[in-house]
Amino acid sequence: MSRFWGVQSSHSTLPAIPSCWAVCLGLCSSCSSSCTTCSDPWGRSNLSRVPLLRYLQQLNSDGFHVDELFQKCLFEKDEKEMVLWAIRTVQPNYQLPPPPSPQICKSSLLQDFYARTMVPYPKLDFSMKELQECFQQQLEMELKNTITIESVEAAKPLTPQAVKARELLGTLRSQWHDAILQALQNSKRSMAKPRRLSKHSMLYPYLCLLPDEEYVDIMLQVLNDLSPQGESLAVLARELGSKVYDRYIIQRKLRSCQLEKVQEVYKNYVQLLAKDSQVGPEQYLPREYWEKLVAEAGFGPSLHLKNCSWPCALLMHLGMHMLELLVKAVKVPRNILNRRLQSKPIPVLYHVYSFYSSWQVGRIKPHPIFSRLVSEAAETTLTFNSSAMPMLCPPLPWTSPHFGAFVLNDTKLMRFMDDIIHHQLLLEQCPLVNLHPVLDALNQLGNCAWKINQPVLDIIISIFNDKGDEKLDIPPPLSEAPKPPTAPGHFSTWSESLKHELFLCKKKTAEMHSLRMDALYKLSIANYVRDKVFWFPHNMDFRGRTYPCPPYFNHLGNDVTRAILLFAEGRPLGPRGLDWLKIHLINLTGLKKKNTLQERLDYANEIMEDILDSADNPLTGRKWWMNTDEPWQALACCMEIAKASRSPDPAAYISHFPVHQDGSCNGLQHYAALGRDLSGAVSVNLVPCGLPQDVYSAVAQQVEEFRKKDAERGVKIAQVLQGLISRKVVKQTVMTVVYGVTRYGGRLQIEKRLKEIDEFPEEYLWEASHYLVKQVFNGIKEMFSATRDIQSWLTESAKLIAQSGRTVEWVTPLGLPIIQPYYRSSVKSYNSNQKPDTVKQKNAFPPNFIHSLDSTHMMLTALHCLRKGLTFVSVHDCYWTHALTVDVMNQICRQQFVALHSEKILQDLSEFMLEKYCSTEPIARWQKRLMEQLSNVPKTGRSMGQELQSSGMFWRQGE
Repeated sequence: MSRFWGVQSSHSTLPAIPSCWAVCLGLCSSCSSSCTTCSDPWGRSNLSRVPLLRYLQQLNSDGFHVDELFQKCLFEKDEKEMVLWAIRTVQPNYQLPPPPSPQICKSSLLQDFYARTMVPYPKLDFSMKELQECFQQQLEMELKNTITIESVEAAKPLTPQAVKARELLGTLRSQWHDAILQALQNSKRSMAKPRRLSKHSMLYPYLCLLPDEEYVDIMLQVLNDLSPQGESLAVLARELGSKVYDRYIIQRKLRSCQLEKVQEVYKNYVQLLAKDSQVGPEQYLPREYWEKLVAEAGFGPSLHLKNCSWPCALLMHLGMHMLELLVKAVKVPRNILNRRLQSKPIPVLYHVYSFYSSWQVGRIKPHPIFSRLVSEAAETTLTFNSSAMPMLCPPLPWTSPHFGAFVLNDTKLMRFMDDIIHHQLLLEQCPLVNLHPVLDALNQLGNCAWKINQPVLDIIISIFNDKGDEKLDIPPPLSEAPKPPTAPGHFSTWSESLKHELFLCKKKTAEMHSLRMDALYKLSIANYVRDKVFWFPHNMDFRGRTYPCPPYFNHLGNDVTRAILLFAEGRPLGPRGLDWLKIHLINLTGLKKKNTLQERLDYANEIMEDILDSADNPLTGRKWWMNTDEPWQALACCMEIAKASRSPDPAAYISHFPVHQDGSCNGLQHYAALGRDLSGAVSVNLVPCGLPQDVYSAVAQQVEEFRKKDAERGVKIAQVLQGLISRKVVKQTVMTVVYGVTRYGGRLQIEKRLKEIDEFPEEYLWEASHYLVKQVFNGIKEMFSATRDIQSWLTESAKLIAQSGRTVEWVTPLGLPIIQPYYRSSVKSYNSNQKPDTVKQKNAFPPNFIHSLDSTHMMLTALHCLRKGLTFVSVHDCYWTHALTVDVMNQICRQQFVALHSEKILQDLSEFMLEKYCSTEPIARWQKRLMEQLSNVPKTGRSMGQELQSSGMFWRQGE
């Protein structure tokens, strides 16, 4: 009965169903299914109608209607049917309220999109039966919580030493399992004793949520994954606590019968996606079709659970306790690898402290004996959480902030840090219809099907197993790490230089191990899905920037990862597709940045011999591809060009290859468009120009002009810098100034670049970097006159808001509510009265605001590409599609940029903030200052819509 007592409202104003109502609806505890006095299918007794009538009257007097029980409450199992039965006990003719009519987003940017003139939703090359089988495979993986796959690391010959090490590890793990289980059970017994309160007593309920064996499995998994360098105590504790929480959520979904309903709905949902089915004359988006199927399903549990998130402090406390059990229980004989030593058991894990800046950080490290044993065993499997793997079926569509992505694994629509829950509250308060564009864009990105480029993957794995290649971004194994210095005597007697050399050696080894493991994870996951089609469900950060949920292997990865990904759907190249493949290749080389698209195409045709040689003999030929900016993607593109150009009809060649279109310093593009800044717009390819513009070279040239004038006036540092100012020196600072980099941060960036110039005199590093960052900022201010004005307005507005004790909030043009998560409190809690960090709030607002516009533009492009039937994914400002549809995507991209910046973005922001922060009475002094600041919106130039529409180079310039 208790599960029913807990039916709660998902609406803040509707009261939870109280116990008196629950009693009226409950089962007669003495009644069995054979009771002759019961007349309903659950075998409940005929209880008095009076309490039921009284509660219905109370609902009515409080201003609620009984229909709201079904519209706003969350149910588990058959609770909805039970409530309906109880109501019909006193109102026999009561009928359930009809499902609400679908609401249509009213955003002016998407009026055409939500008009029912959309092309049919793109079909996958799968039958309904195949998609249902894919769903079952995904479900089986998630039910197991973890998946163990083969590593791609070359299997070393199984020596007697390796056999012995594996046997020893197997025996030890069996012993550790029993020891941890015993320690856990002892701990729970101690906590359960009456009047025996300890600091861990409150954890007892959380240690009873899962079978004891599952807690032991979680602890052993963390032990097996621990690197020889160890891990932060806090990170491990959070990981352990989170793993328990994740498994608990899955158990809740199983107990509430949610899974059965998801299976039933998904079985019909695939009709939208399968090639052998139709969903009727109406065209649906995935979210709309899922909602329709859920409404038709009628009874059963709600598809999102009542809120049960655990505070960060609880996760940490639980994880710390589990870590404590692990450290105490897991031991190894000291003489296991050297029989001449004493056989005393010693802990496998131990606690050490490291210092980062002025912070003392606790770490858990494995004993060298354990690390050596693992190394000698050379095991060939890796274990991951199921949520770390690509999905084997199309993701569940996002329909609300609470539901979407994986089948069982808990996934947040918006990523946020620790216990900062303000984002979640903001999303819950937002009318769901306002979130439809964001949900639909995430669904569009997540529904892109992928497959592996097997020839490229095989070449990468071969180099990975042949000592790697740092130039090609393939990390070498630890056997290639520098050997630590040796010296007679104790470490304390070593010279400072020798100690520093040892420190650098250990640091390099730790970095190599981290990079090697990262590559091993990515390549092993890719190899596991090499013969499968897979999907990346997406969510977003607080600014609306989108990310794939699986963390290791996805298209946001490095050059290596991107090179081994192909669209699962193939499309003919068409008349211009081969040309786009060639232009894409030249963009990947980093050459010809200042050349037109036609000149890049001509260059590709000139070097076809090198391109074909790279495709045919990647490791034995001239290796042209190795000397490009993105070598692995360049190699993959060479192979695609070779296959297409050698086909009987290149235009009919079916290509799965993603072609990328990059933004031209898109942060400055947004600023130039916001300020209607024509000169700045020219520099970032927003308006037509004979040649593509390179803003980094333009700023470098501007800085050089400043330097010449200063040198003529006898400024020493300007004379020292003669001939040393280049695009590379200023690029990072130009790129990040729009995202809020300070002069201090910019100076460090420039200093790093100057260090890379052999002929630069090191004694001038500080003075030169200080001089150059000043000139870079002056150059940008001169070239982008409106940019600094807008930045200053945003910064000052945020400063005044934060000083008043409020956090900075805004709503994107697509309706996504945003709040900046920067607070003073070092210990985060559910306290909604946390004080904002004024410095972070003001410095982060300009870059975060631009990121939110960038994300809005991407989502608009994604949705309109869907309307045209294009395959589309993005890596922030880098958009991917088939070669056939690049021209269409570029046109949509321009149209949506113009549409976005035709809105009164700054004026709308000003009005929102005036309403949010300055509408209370009486007006305080700080509000008057803020009103004056917000009302003084920066002046802008004339509209540039026509020029933007006709810019041929917009979004095509490589970085």
